[in-house]
Amino acid sequence: MDNTKILQDANQLVREGKYEEYLSYLTEDSKWVFVGERTLLGKEAVRQYIKEFYLAPPIFDAERYIAEGNFVTVTGNISLKNRDGSYSHYNYCDIWRFDNGKLAEVTAYVIQKKP
Repeated sequence: MDNTKILQDANQLVREGKYEEYLSYLTEDSKWVFVGERTLLGKEAVRQYIKEFYLAPPIFDAERYIAEGNFVTVTGNISLKNRDGSYSHYNYCDIWRFDNGKLAEVTAYVIQKKP
């Protein structure tokens, strides 16, 4: 299976709220870098992030995938539910690095859309 398809399948699990299944797509030492905000080290840190920030499955659509070697870059839009029930909307660009068919690292550029 190619890396773009792996990422698409993993993201579908997030859309469905199947977070533990999604986590099976990550390496144990997965690294998530949210540029200018925070860095998550390891699958357990990602699990805790999901529990804290995914109050409901995120609503997102990928606009473009660009694959090269062990990397897939994806751009799109994502909406996250807030504690008050409203949604915040963002543009994103994620650069994923794969290791043996698993999501090993992401550098995420996330910009909140202005109302």
